[in-house]
Amino acid sequence: MNRAPALPGAVLVGRAGREIPRMLSDDRSHALGHLLSRPTATPAGDARPLVRGRRQRLGLGGRRDGFLFVPTGYDPAVPAPLVLLLHGAGADAADLLPVFQPAAERAGCVVAAVDSRGVTWDSLTRGFGPDVEFVDRALAWTFERCAVDATRVAVAGFSDGASYALSLGITNGELLTHIMAFSPGFVAPAAQHGAPRLFVAHGRHDDVLPIDPCSRRIVPALRRAGYDVCYREFDGYHSVPQPVVGEAMEWFLEE
Repeated sequence: MNRAPALPGAVLVGRAGREIPRMLSDDRSHALGHLLSRPTATPAGDARPLVRGRRQRLGLGGRRDGFLFVPTGYDPAVPAPLVLLLHGAGADAADLLPVFQPAAERAGCVVAAVDSRGVTWDSLTRGFGPDVEFVDRALAWTFERCAVDATRVAVAGFSDGASYALSLGITNGELLTHIMAFSPGFVAPAAQHGAPRLFVAHGRHDDVLPIDPCSRRIVPALRRAGYDVCYREFDGYHSVPQPVVGEAMEWFLEE
């Protein structure tokens, strides 16, 4: 098996990495990081009308839940790009969604912003499982209500959410076509599927996840493993500047 060099606290599996078994129970698939939901050509819809131009609660997870944002110009006859949005440790979807919402509105992107089950994402503490299951439910809920372009399904995250976006995205590259990681700490996929494109951004003065042991090691390893990576360093700290989000969204939508 051809492996890329080890990253801080993780190993990146290269193009010849092991495959996730396909004929498994949902629980077993989620424990291996595999998302089962897929966009459909004709969403079933919902008795409740979609709220456009502002967020609405998913209503799936109780206190730790999430939000759907549908842009004002959404047309159910035209499948829209989708961004699955993952917050940082100790935060929730309500903290990160406002940073992405203006760019999503301009770009005409649907956003599903979900909460982790605990203070951070499962694979960062004990391995894939509960968060993958909830993300899968949130995606299924979204796909049932929104027409989504299967060629433009991204996962984006900040800090711990960026590490999780890289890990989950590489594991599910046949569904998640693009990955946007803002200030990631590491990447630890369960396996490799598909060929997602990657956008990684990191502040040069980040004092939470310093750039040298993090993105400046992660990005070269990703490129050695054969991934197409657009990398941006910015003059800032541990944050997600809106201009960088705007650049990432433009990259996501480019042909």
